[in-house]
Amino acid sequence: MPSPEVGPQPLTVGTAGHIDHGKTALVRALTGRETDRLAEERRRGMSIELGFADLDLGERRLSLVDVPGHERFVRAMIAGAAGIDMFLLVVAADDGPMPQTLEHLAVLRALGVDHGVVALTKTDLVDAEAQRLAAVAAAELVPEAPLVKVSSSTGEGLEELRAAMAQTAAVAGERADADADEPVLHVDRVFTVAGRGTVVTGTLWSGRVERGQQVTLLPEEHEARVRSIEVHDRPMDVAEPRQRVALNLAGVDRDEVRRGDVVTTRKAGVKATYRLDVDLLSGAEAILAEPRVQVHLGTRDAAARVVDLGDGGAQLRLEQPLLARAGDRFVVRRIAPPDTLGGGVVRDASPPRHGPGWKPPVPREESAAAPPPAPAEPGPFAQQVLAELERDGPRPRGAAQIAADLDAERREVETAFGELAAAGAAVRAKADVVYATTAYEKLSRLAVALAKREGSTTIAEVRDRLGLSRKYAQALLEQLDSERRLRRDGDRHFPRQGAG
Repeated sequence: MPSPEVGPQPLTVGTAGHIDHGKTALVRALTGRETDRLAEERRRGMSIELGFADLDLGERRLSLVDVPGHERFVRAMIAGAAGIDMFLLVVAADDGPMPQTLEHLAVLRALGVDHGVVALTKTDLVDAEAQRLAAVAAAELVPEAPLVKVSSSTGEGLEELRAAMAQTAAVAGERADADADEPVLHVDRVFTVAGRGTVVTGTLWSGRVERGQQVTLLPEEHEARVRSIEVHDRPMDVAEPRQRVALNLAGVDRDEVRRGDVVTTRKAGVKATYRLDVDLLSGAEAILAEPRVQVHLGTRDAAARVVDLGDGGAQLRLEQPLLARAGDRFVVRRIAPPDTLGGGVVRDASPPRHGPGWKPPVPREESAAAPPPAPAEPGPFAQQVLAELERDGPRPRGAAQIAADLDAERREVETAFGELAAAGAAVRAKADVVYATTAYEKLSRLAVALAKREGSTTIAEVRDRLGLSRKYAQALLEQLDSERRLRRDGDRHFPRQGAG
């Protein structure tokens, strides 16, 4: 049975776009696979559930998740987009961008999916001028993504599209946050196979899964054993992070697992929670204006009350439990009329109930002291990690790379990051972007000054002016948004009054 393939990191790609713009037809043309499995989908000529296919680009294989385009199935679209690395945005040349094009883009931004390709489909149905107008409108939505004109019917542009996806995958594959030690898979399908028992599928968000491994299914905490693994119908001994995976589980019945559950281990830190402290990275003002919203995380969603914490974040008080850990991305939608408002990242997956200005309580034995205790001095290894971050300056390595360079365990580096952040020596802008405070202060002054000088700024402008990659520019701007030194509106970030 095959072991993990040697080569570039596997990645998962999610389609996005309005209904009837040709997402499923394009996936079929690229892969030869029909992703509309249900008879109802074929009868109605529209996707209802998620579909999956494998795209072989030579050096790299991509898992394609084909999502429904109708507004009634945005919930399924978000479940499919959770855990993807890049997008394939489909815009029909005879229509141009439409309402679900915009909402799907809002979902992608909320989930932090920055890399992708735009496919202008149905080019065989319109003349050159109509193509040009549609291409201009699509390019304005995501100006940094390559745009390729294609026809699923004639095959025109398919090779160019494959090449663009391969180039984009090479950039998206640089992300390091999938290398966590413990596996996390949010279940999107559950079924039984005669003679084999319960099978679950999903995108492996992080970690590796091995045949024979013991796993835990949340929220019910059922214990199970991985009897076998398939990746796009190919049996494997090991599944790598970011792959689409099917797990045949021993020890659990079909009725003990459902869509929205998580396959993981107890060490992974995933919690069933009714409260989340979060940083709002997009749509903060719209989210805070709603007393009650729908929160989508992984393949689950729940209604929640929103409490403004006054620091760029909120406490989401959930009516049904979600399965989360710190660093997870989520999407927030308005309940009525339904619309995607924005999203962000989980700050704390199990906070107490609190409002703005709350600080963690001082332990009882220390509560008699008037001032709170000073942050602990980072230990020797944390100081060593700090020296590495200071050496990296504006482009810090992630935990996995620093651990490899220092011949240490990743969890040791993650612990050191926490010590440094608590002591004020480092700033964790994103899960995989931790700046030394000296470097962050310099970058933040430059970014805020740029926004003030120009009236506003974008990820692309910060990237180009400060000589950063998109990854670091985005992390910097999101951190400044959360600190309320900048304010995001769409793709632009505006200076706030008195920000410096």
